[in-house]
Amino acid sequence: MEFKEAVKIALQSLWANKLRSVLTLLGVVIGVASVIAVVTLVNGANTYVTTKFASYGADVFTVSKMPQIITSPEDYQRYQKRKNILYPDFQYVAANCRHCVGIGAQQTVIGKIVRGTESTTDTSIRGYTWQMPSLQNLNIMQGRGFTEADQEHASHVAIIGTDIEDHLFAGVDPLGQELRVDGTPYTVIGISEKQGSTFGASQDNWVAVPLTAFQKSYGTAKTLIIYVKAGEAGPVLETAADEVRVLVRSSRHDAPGAEDSFELDTNNTLVGFFSIVTRSFGAVAGAVALISLVVGGIVIMNIMLVSVTERTREIGIRKALGARPKDILMQFLIESGTMALVGGVFGVIGGILVAQVITILAGFPSTIALWSVIAGLVMATGTGIFFGVYPARKAAQLDPIVALRSE
Repeated sequence: MEFKEAVKIALQSLWANKLRSVLTLLGVVIGVASVIAVVTLVNGANTYVTTKFASYGADVFTVSKMPQIITSPEDYQRYQKRKNILYPDFQYVAANCRHCVGIGAQQTVIGKIVRGTESTTDTSIRGYTWQMPSLQNLNIMQGRGFTEADQEHASHVAIIGTDIEDHLFAGVDPLGQELRVDGTPYTVIGISEKQGSTFGASQDNWVAVPLTAFQKSYGTAKTLIIYVKAGEAGPVLETAADEVRVLVRSSRHDAPGAEDSFELDTNNTLVGFFSIVTRSFGAVAGAVALISLVVGGIVIMNIMLVSVTERTREIGIRKALGARPKDILMQFLIESGTMALVGGVFGVIGGILVAQVITILAGFPSTIALWSVIAGLVMATGTGIFFGVYPARKAAQLDPIVALRSE
């Protein structure tokens, strides 16, 4: 039997028994859809996080009281007991670091922004030193950023995100306008480029003011994060990081031989950790999808056994007309593989749709990977062929005389 004819018979069988075909392929569809949806979401999250961290620059690292990723309550309690990193620590590092191309510091609180009768809540209020926008690659689309003079004189000027512009300055040019940050008046001097959302949370609902002005409102006792630009990744960054580590230990009077009382994080550390988490998540989801495929394969095998029983007389006629056992075997393997492939196609479509719906509703990033589509179709087809071997062998081994006498 020709390959095309076997595929045609398989498709005719699927179409002739629509409900049975749907139930038969449901396991394969769910399994492949699970794989595609998980891979699409994980790939999107990895791409997004890598891009976001890379936007800070591969040559930028941070010094903070606590690591940006904490994996246990015990670690949190231990880190919480550390001394805060204060503005004098930043000044000491900035004054003495010879390998730092750029250095800045940031503090953040959540507060309320008011202009006239309009207001925003849960807004990130950031205290920036003058170099921070460039260290975080914040593009100022209108107006200007902070200057050293703004920092030295604690000027009441502000840079705003696009959410603040949209909500408080609709139809009005924000530059030169006044707003109140937790009751304190500031004049808008710059508007940042839109950054979008992360996992459904907007990244544009923020206001930045000079750190010195920030500390007049919120105090100097809160911990801050120091950002350092080394100029290059690799050995240059390592040299700068080693120098900054020594300077911070000196400023905080860490005892010789004692562990650091602070955390020094690079982008690679954060991206690597996130990749490990997403790979673990993908492995668990993949195992669940594999179970679905096995269940789908078993259902295909059962249906193929039923098909062999129903078509026993047909098999006998084919053998009587000269069909060899391997021809019958190939026919049923092609049929089971084709059935599974059809299920795989619908699974791919379903998985992509599920991922896109999650992206639309929850803002979770997704990126379709071509290799995952190909892998899903190969897995589906392979499952169908594997579980179709037993029914195909049973059909191939039928005695033609017994098969012809079958009703």
